[in-house]
Amino acid sequence: RSVSFNAAISACGEGQQWERALSLFGSMATASCPPNVVSYGAAICACERSHHWEHALGILAEMRALRHPPDVVTCNSALSACEKGKQWEHAFSVLAEMLGHGLAPDLMSYNAVMSSCEKSVRWELALSTLQQMHDSDLRPDVINYSAGISACEKVGRWEQALRLLVALRASSGEPDEICYNSAISAFEKGKQWERALLMLVEMQEGSSSPSLISYN
Repeated sequence: RSVSFNAAISACGEGQQWERALSLFGSMATASCPPNVVSYGAAICACERSHHWEHALGILAEMRALRHPPDVVTCNSALSACEKGKQWEHAFSVLAEMLGHGLAPDLMSYNAVMSSCEKSVRWELALSTLQQMHDSDLRPDVINYSAGISACEKVGRWEQALRLLVALRASSGEPDEICYNSAISAFEKGKQWERALLMLVEMQEGSSSPSLISYN
């Protein structure tokens, strides 16, 4: 029976019907069908899709209280909910809990944490998270670097944005349009017009074609 409940909860989540998803989730116990790890994950994902981070974290806490150890996928859904809600502090708490319970965060975990830093203009934390990835032998991807560059851009830290762009190239990564545009914007805020022009030329000669945002 849990398979049917889980499928229905997931379907509600995909349809942005988070309240119905949680209603189904809550009715499992009364139907003599206790939720399992998949049930909890589906409920958290439903909350994440509808940007209800408080409910997502509440369900995650319930999992731990009832001794249902969450897996990486479930934690990533909770992290994504925090990211969408600009809850960087909660995102770091979930990340710390993962590490404390022996779960190895993956690229998606760190992407959500770094994106929450970027949206909350916490550029120092974004950079320290990148370093944490390196320390754990997890190679950051373009999305990680892009979030870091964007976080630096928001506060005009063009030097740090440039360092991240250089580090991305050094790791054999190819900056995308978002990385370039964020770097150019950082140069603009730092009154580094020559660097901005050079970056635009680099875009034209590379695989990322400049957009209207780049020229602006």
